Amino acid sequence: MKKVLIVTYYWPPAGGPGVQRWLKFVKYLRGYEIDPIVYIPENGHYPLKDSSLTHEIPQDITVLKKPIFEPYNFAGFISKKNTLKISSGIIPEEQNQGFLQKLMLFIRGNLFIPDARKFWVKPSVKFLSSYIREYNIDTVITTGPPHSLHLIGLGLKRKIDCNWIADFRDPWTQIGYHKKLKLLSFAKKKHERLEREVLQTADELITTSFTTRDEFQKITSKPISVITNGYDYEKVDATPLDQKFSLSHIGSLLSGRNPKNLWNALAELISENPDFANDFQLKLIGAVGDPVLESIKKAGLQDHLVLKGYVSHTEALQLQRSSQVLLLIEIDSEDTRGIIPGKLFEYMVSNRLILAVGPEKADIEKLISETNTGKFFLYSQKEEIKNFIFERYKEFKSGTLQSHPIGLQKYSRKALTGELAELIKNLG
Repeated sequence: MKKVLIVTYYWPPAGGPGVQRWLKFVKYLRGYEIDPIVYIPENGHYPLKDSSLTHEIPQDITVLKKPIFEPYNFAGFISKKNTLKISSGIIPEEQNQGFLQKLMLFIRGNLFIPDARKFWVKPSVKFLSSYIREYNIDTVITTGPPHSLHLIGLGLKRKIDCNWIADFRDPWTQIGYHKKLKLLSFAKKKHERLEREVLQTADELITTSFTTRDEFQKITSKPISVITNGYDYEKVDATPLDQKFSLSHIGSLLSGRNPKNLWNALAELISENPDFANDFQLKLIGAVGDPVLESIKKAGLQDHLVLKGYVSHTEALQLQRSSQVLLLIEIDSEDTRGIIPGKLFEYMVSNRLILAVGPEKADIEKLISETNTGKFFLYSQKEEIKNFIFERYKEFKSGTLQSHPIGLQKYSRKALTGELAELIKNLG
């Protein structure tokens, strides 16, 4: 059985989608004759926690832990609220940033390159190089963000010439928030240099989206595979559908995810249709940026708004399956075309229709269309969004509202792990 060392920052009790990708791979790898060993920080700074995920860790798996120096712990003494937001990727627009936020972003972008976990790189390379030799590890896999973990892979590759796969759950220099980090010229160049070194040194690269793969192919000739996130077969207590015509977004709504035309379309439907006004409910589960809330209230939707905050993964699944329509929103930017949120795949198997709003040529449009699980719209398509919602409302009233998905099997976590296992075995 091949031994594979997986270097990841996010691991239970951390919450959020970044945890689930490698938790699920670890869950199924042994079924493909691959023995995973996981390396994580002993004292990681996790903005979100979900203790329910600890029950999914295979009981006999080896999990190595080493301490990490976390600047966010010190920053929390200055401003806990701002530290949590920035470490979660919630970065306000320039005009909404206070002096303290601007200062923290400047420090984050220019002093901590590629990110605040950079101090874990050297001690990890030292420890793991010895561990890999002693236990005959065949392959090392690093997953980012945080992209500092790819520098661990880079260090190991150079020191002991191990097989190395770099998994990019999100882009590096092309990710949406990168431009908000107030990078000086030297910092921007250093990010680009480190990204290039990783892309050109790893033996194999994995991305979760087709757009990110295409962007990386401009930088490197190394083989790149797309292995998306996916869904797992999870037992969820049967939950009755909402009595209201609920449009639900599950997950963080960052400040850039603010489709004002959607809010205005809903406002017009409420104004024009008394029955719709009586039945409609907008449910937001997870962290919501202040600008988004302001836009929703400005549209006059506050009486229809339900805010639940962060919930456990199990409760999130229940809320997905009880909602009438599921809302998926991505930032309206060329930089986010390749973002495929992990929750999309859970949405797909919830048997509820998806209303997605995002940028032109978004990868999520391709997946939603391919699986017949909903409809994708551009931010500008207010009338089209409005008509789609009203047609779904009429189906809700007649009791016929549901999804008719096709071809979902290839996005199961088990099938995706099979693709990963094939990559590992082909490395030799």
